[in-house]
Amino acid sequence: MPSSEPSQRPHSPPASPGTRPRSGVALETKFHAPAPVASLVVREGLADAICNGVGQLVLVRAPAGFGKTTAMVQARERLEREGVATVWLTLDRADNDASRFLSALDEAVARLGLLDPQDTGGRDAVQALAQAEAPFALFLDEFETVHEAAVLGLVREIAEHLPRRGRLIIGSRSLPPLGLARLRVRGQLTEIDAERLRFTLADAATYFNQRRAHVLSADQLFRLHQKAEGWIAALWLASMALDRSGDAADFVERFSGSDRAVADYLAEEVLARQPPPIRQFLLRTSLLRQLDASVCAALNPWTDCASLLEQLDADHLFLTPVAGEQRTWRYHSLFADYLRAQLERERPDEVARLHLAASGWYESQDRPVPAIDHAIEGGDFPHAMELLDANAEDFLEQGRMRLLSRWFTTLPPAQLRLHPGLQMIAVWAACFTRGPWEAMDLLERSGADASDDPHLRAHAAGLRPMLLAMQDRNEEALAIGRESLRRLPTGNHFADSTLLNAMAHITAVAGQPREAQQLLDAARREQGGSTFNRMYNESTEGLLDLQQGRLRQATARFRLAVDATHAVNYHHTHGNAWAGVFYTSVVYEANQIAQADHLLNVYLPLARDVGLPDHMILSHAMRSRIAFINGDVDAASLALTELEYLGNQRKLPRVVAAAKLERARLLLLQGHGAAAHDELMRADDPTLWDREQHQRLLAHDIEYMALARLRWDIVCGDAGTSLPLLDAQIKQATAAARHRRALVLGLLRALALQRTGDTPSAVTQMGSTLQFACQEGYMRLVLDEGPAIGMLVQRYQTLHDSGQARDPLMGDYLQRLLQAFGPLPSDAEAVGELPGGALEPLTRKEIRVLQLLVEGYSNSAMAEKLYVSDSTVRTHLRNINMKLGAHSRTQAVAIARRLGLVA
Repeated sequence: MPSSEPSQRPHSPPASPGTRPRSGVALETKFHAPAPVASLVVREGLADAICNGVGQLVLVRAPAGFGKTTAMVQARERLEREGVATVWLTLDRADNDASRFLSALDEAVARLGLLDPQDTGGRDAVQALAQAEAPFALFLDEFETVHEAAVLGLVREIAEHLPRRGRLIIGSRSLPPLGLARLRVRGQLTEIDAERLRFTLADAATYFNQRRAHVLSADQLFRLHQKAEGWIAALWLASMALDRSGDAADFVERFSGSDRAVADYLAEEVLARQPPPIRQFLLRTSLLRQLDASVCAALNPWTDCASLLEQLDADHLFLTPVAGEQRTWRYHSLFADYLRAQLERERPDEVARLHLAASGWYESQDRPVPAIDHAIEGGDFPHAMELLDANAEDFLEQGRMRLLSRWFTTLPPAQLRLHPGLQMIAVWAACFTRGPWEAMDLLERSGADASDDPHLRAHAAGLRPMLLAMQDRNEEALAIGRESLRRLPTGNHFADSTLLNAMAHITAVAGQPREAQQLLDAARREQGGSTFNRMYNESTEGLLDLQQGRLRQATARFRLAVDATHAVNYHHTHGNAWAGVFYTSVVYEANQIAQADHLLNVYLPLARDVGLPDHMILSHAMRSRIAFINGDVDAASLALTELEYLGNQRKLPRVVAAAKLERARLLLLQGHGAAAHDELMRADDPTLWDREQHQRLLAHDIEYMALARLRWDIVCGDAGTSLPLLDAQIKQATAAARHRRALVLGLLRALALQRTGDTPSAVTQMGSTLQFACQEGYMRLVLDEGPAIGMLVQRYQTLHDSGQARDPLMGDYLQRLLQAFGPLPSDAEAVGELPGGALEPLTRKEIRVLQLLVEGYSNSAMAEKLYVSDSTVRTHLRNINMKLGAHSRTQAVAIARRLGLVA
């Protein structure tokens, strides 16, 4: 287990009254800290907080399974490495006998070297601790078992009189009554709570990598981490269950608090320990998403719910505070799953009644979302439809598509057919959650086009062109949409505004930016307070900005769009998938790789589920490139294989061709020219690419067949013949104001000039191209062309820095680019061409990294050995893989040995 509480607690009999026996066999086990396990995740930040926090009393408090004990063990090991005397004492219920506790404390202080065990007439343990001059750390684990006032008084006295170099570290499931408020005010308390103990996504990835038991994709790991909410015990139990599961994707989908391993753990460690009133309260309130005293009282009318909630909060019983003015909490999701399953087993007749009581209370408080939820879960579908009739239009305006979709897929179809207006809202929700094909089918079956109700016809007129465009049928969408525009206004503001926004996007794709801008302006006037249409409007205007190279303005618009339909979130991960993928693309372009990867964990699955071609292409290509940047060639290839599979499955030839085009680019970067050429031939669908030439699709703005051929010719063919073709492409892109495309073509032109031996012209071309890139902050467009471009940037930096008219902004931009490129080979470093036609020679530093790799050094150990950062080591490894055509560290070593580069 990566981090857990001990499963066995010592239960020694209490000592006789009035005696203070020294340590024997029964007490000896209390001084043994749990041994570290092989799959331990080292958490330096937590250890640092415990060892060097502001307060000398450290309280590590969290529910079972959050890794309190492991964090304390790691801190203890660190203190001992630093020469600090430490002692560990695991408490149990028998320690509520003050005499027994003092015996154990005497022994602990003696082990610290602060008290002579044979000196019965000298100082006691509390005095010895207070007067200590040498540094020490006393660890008291499982403190929640102690409640006797005399014992608590002794510990409080120790805490209040700790010397300057002494530390008391307490691990507890509940808040101990030790006068903490006073210590907190005096700056003598460091608190480590469940929030700080939770595994981050990176911690979870490290744990699963160390176990090497089951490989999870980034998406599967993200969803498992979300379900576990960083609860370490749940991840541990999941990892063990995965060892027995043949299908990781299915397991992650089903994993919940009712999973046998999690349920057994919660039954034994949590619920069985509670007195009957608290157990009943936990079960009855498990149906609630959020808990406050009022709603809990509606389900428990004869209970003092306010006091009980405060008690549960103090006991840290899987209760998480919810931000807000009112005292509100929620249960940990896995704990809630378990409680609900237990309620179904023990009291099935109460479930529907509890749901309906909750629904009535929320309705009385004008909170329709939980009122509808509980009405549906309680089986009162007619009342749920009444509530939806009154509120669904507002939710549609707010863009709460996933919420609406969840409700409509749960309600019986017969109920929905009785409400034609709700049927149309169900089509909108399906469109943005389950894809345009299913939404089109629902629209056709609704008969709204021929309805006598003009409100329903307006919905159909707004939906149809948008659905066609989302199915990659832009020509049909343009024709039908123009007909619908002639019938505006219809009086249905949402449908009219969405039609205007959809047609703005469709005309932008058709290469008519002026008309698109006019439609966007009209949509803005029509949309009123619709946050959904604000998202749609800002996204489409951002696309126009990006097509014309205005990266900074596009970034601002995409950020607004992704936050438009929800409260602003620091990581911008709560938005609609439509805007989310676009925003991720500009975050990636800014070279914020970790943030882009995090956003993809959220938005790639949504884009895949909805099935929009450009969104699928962009998100999978970014996933592939990020994996390649991190040196994982296999994961990069896997992302493209998945994209190709999705394209074939959904009969989207443009998606299939895009996957092959991106794979060719990846192969070319690895030096596999012949394989890249084969992939280009497989992607060459003349009908498809001829159609693309007459459209402006974001996924192909800078990745299209003609450009891919030019890139291959420059690297593997005759670079000279590509120059006139490049000039024609640059002229065409500039005339159409497609400055982003012109930027990439300019980079390729510089590389072509370099390959023909005209280095001065290449550097000049690079300088003029980077002028525009610098103004808008482009990074990845330059970096993704590979180390050969990096060497030209390096040469241009030398020229720029030696000139009299040095531009400080350009100087800073060039420095950031070169830092991102990482180590680049110079003429002096080259060790000769490699056999097998590799594009670049290995540098001496890369040879040294290979040697350390052979010796079994980890990335961090190599970084320490070479006096460089971890990221520099990753860059070296990525370059080595690329130059050797390797897909893993093991393969790189094997190839290097075969080539005689290492012994």
